[in-house]
Amino acid sequence: MTNHSIFLSAVLPQPVFGQIQQLKDGFGLALAVLFMFGFFWGVIKIWSGANAISKGDPDGKAGIVAGIIIAAAATIMAALFTIFGLQDAVITPRF
Repeated sequence: MTNHSIFLSAVLPQPVFGQIQQLKDGFGLALAVLFMFGFFWGVIKIWSGANAISKGDPDGKAGIVAGIIIAAAATIMAALFTIFGLQDAVITPRF
């Protein structure tokens, strides 16, 4: 390889498909972080809902249901995409 070809390969942008893959990987990382926090937030909501029920608060059941939905949001959305035939739209969270 000559210095000229090395310079051109460093200056010219990557193909569009390579950039799309990088974008998809970036979304996968963002989703992984979001789902990690959402899972812990959902577990805390379930725990606080169970604590409210033990104290006689009837709103504790709603907290448990909300916690389950928050903690399982990724699985619920992936299942809905699969049911409606949009498997290719599911982005796998990655670290």
